[in-house]
Amino acid sequence: MSGIYIHIPFCKQACYYCDFHFSTNTSRQVEMVDAICQELTFRKDYLQSPVKTIYFGGGTPSLLTDNQLIKILSTVYQHYFVDISPEITLEANPDDLNRNKLLQLKKAGINRLSIGIQSFHEPHLKFMHRAHSSNEAETCVKQAQDCGFDNITIDLIYAIPGGTHQLWEKDLNKAIALHTQHISSYCLTIEEKTVFGNWNKKGQLKPKEDEYAARQFEIMVERLTHNGFEHYEVSNFALPGYYSQHNSNYWKQTPYLGIGPGAHSFNLQSRQYNVSSNAQYLKALQEGTIPATKEILSKEDQINEYLLTSLRTQWGCNTNYLLEKLHWDLLTEKAAILNKYQKNGYLSISPQNIITLETKGKLIADQITADLFV
Repeated sequence: MSGIYIHIPFCKQACYYCDFHFSTNTSRQVEMVDAICQELTFRKDYLQSPVKTIYFGGGTPSLLTDNQLIKILSTVYQHYFVDISPEITLEANPDDLNRNKLLQLKKAGINRLSIGIQSFHEPHLKFMHRAHSSNEAETCVKQAQDCGFDNITIDLIYAIPGGTHQLWEKDLNKAIALHTQHISSYCLTIEEKTVFGNWNKKGQLKPKEDEYAARQFEIMVERLTHNGFEHYEVSNFALPGYYSQHNSNYWKQTPYLGIGPGAHSFNLQSRQYNVSSNAQYLKALQEGTIPATKEILSKEDQINEYLLTSLRTQWGCNTNYLLEKLHWDLLTEKAAILNKYQKNGYLSISPQNIITLETKGKLIADQITADLFV
């Protein structure tokens, strides 16, 4: 099985923390949809297995009209072999969702919503320059459920400057009370080329300390797992049977095709990166070319890629896979490092030689992974 990611590079306004590729100028949205369909057609032979997941990310895909969504999905179905019951996810902002819009999305074929709530606390939403209110955040989830959406994930952000552990617990309690099936939660990171990055550089913003963020991570794990959520990836929690199939593809080394400006593709042997410029992307597609850079993955790249993705999940890093497929003995090559982290309770190694991170190991997943890189 494989997946298709479609990047919609438009937003109503810029959130102060976001460094994804997007534009607040939506005047070329119609052209972009045409170009996306053209790229889908050009790259119809990239995937060698049936498409199980289709994911509209961004940007803000909920800015698309139902006809634009239908046009893109029709192009996918025309040129790709799609599984009989695919997971089709659309990222959405609460302020874009009302009953009419939700019914249009459902009619277009969307069967999973990823709603970017980030916080239910009004001052936090204003601080991050989100376009929706706390009331809209709660209302849109309930409306989506009333319209028949039974596979909904919401995004939350923790370690927000000016926040407290009590406010974070309130956000978690509100998310749980809404009975959504999946919660993705990310620590606020200050990226250089963002408003927050600029404020931080000028000394106008003080990020929360690592210890504070770590405690909020622990609160989240405790609260969500106590309420039946399974912590199946560092930043992702789901009720049984509701793991994100698309994102799980990334972590399980499943091939995927990325369409749109800034999108990435992966087929185990190589990665491909589309240009992160709407103008350059549109110009290239109009000229009949794909504006992308291709990187052939060396054996070392493939090993590191597997370590980076697998260690973030509950399935862990299968060292037998590394030995049999990539001829690299992780247990021998990194014995001292593994022993140190295992002895200190950061990871465990099963009798089947599968390495998984413990809760405190997930707090420093990037550091552990980097120490294990070839």
